[in-house]
Amino acid sequence: MHYDTLQIEQQGKVATVWMNRPELHNAMNETLIAELTAAFKALQLDDSVRVIVLAGRGKSFSAGADLDWMRRAAGYSEAENLADAHHLAAMLKTIYRSKKPVIGRIHGAAMAGGTGLTAVCDIAIATEHARFALTEVRLGLIPATIGPYVADAIGWRQARRYFLSAERIDAATAARIGLVHEVVAAEALDERIAGIAAELAQGAPQALSAAKDLLSVLHEASPWDDDLLSDTAGRIASIRVSREAREGLAAFFDKRPPAWQQEQ
Repeated sequence: MHYDTLQIEQQGKVATVWMNRPELHNAMNETLIAELTAAFKALQLDDSVRVIVLAGRGKSFSAGADLDWMRRAAGYSEAENLADAHHLAAMLKTIYRSKKPVIGRIHGAAMAGGTGLTAVCDIAIATEHARFALTEVRLGLIPATIGPYVADAIGWRQARRYFLSAERIDAATAARIGLVHEVVAAEALDERIAGIAAELAQGAPQALSAAKDLLSVLHEASPWDDDLLSDTAGRIASIRVSREAREGLAAFFDKRPPAWQQEQ
């Protein structure tokens, strides 16, 4: 598939989706949003891909919204803005709900919508000079479509601060509050991403997907909920009899790599 704002590269089982608007710091517009949605949907159907990396070309991961897009949106009707917002919401949901693990490769500016893109990744690794912010209120806006994901990542107490203050968040603070998982030197970023991707690719494909589905159930759950405990028992019982699990256990006892690792 041809993309105007993306480049997709694959090495082994890892596909990297590069946002490719470096002259605009990978700012988001209608085209980039639509193409990210399409790319992530397509990668779900590609069995040769086990792990997806989301990255940005140039000096920044993503500086948020494209100024021309914002200028056009200012003249939209409420109905037109609603349709526009639904496209953005669908893109964020598609990445967040990817059945395959998604790693965010974060460098430079990851502002507003870029902060949201960071939050929808399963794992986010940032350079020391990465910077984040939820700047919307300073423009008379709110971080609405990205809000559920950012609040989930950093927790409600931190969200109350940064949604309102719009202050800059440096990489060390982003790691402390949970927006990113690790901070590394710029020269070590790609090596660290490759290492994590390799670890993820060791996992069984269906089990990785099932683990993400389990996380969605556990998100607001409590171990005091007997229905939840019954559900989790059912999940492990079901997956134990799957072909993939039988292969994984047989490989473990035979002291050999399982089939999905031998394919790499």
